[in-house]
Amino acid sequence: MNINDLTLAELALLLRAERKRQNLSRAATAAVCGISTSFIRDAESTPENCTLGKLLKLINGLGLRIEIITREGLRPDLPSQADFGVPDSQLVSGGTS
Repeated sequence: MNINDLTLAELALLLRAERKRQNLSRAATAAVCGISTSFIRDAESTPENCTLGKLLKLINGLGLRIEIITREGLRPDLPSQADFGVPDSQLVSGGTS
């Protein structure tokens, strides 16, 4: 995915939809992810104004993942999934996308 304003708007929709799919309030999501409820509100409306580190905590905490692919494709010397600092015990159980 090339990140631009359009895909950030899509990210905002995806984050909200996944939180709602899991029947999580912003408060419950914030507690699981170690971020504030106001950050979740911002991420679901204007992620372009959010810090990447906190966005990754939210993404990971919802059980979602981001893959980074170089122009040459996946690099076999790098792990296919990154650990963004949210312990597995804090991940919300449920399906992943």
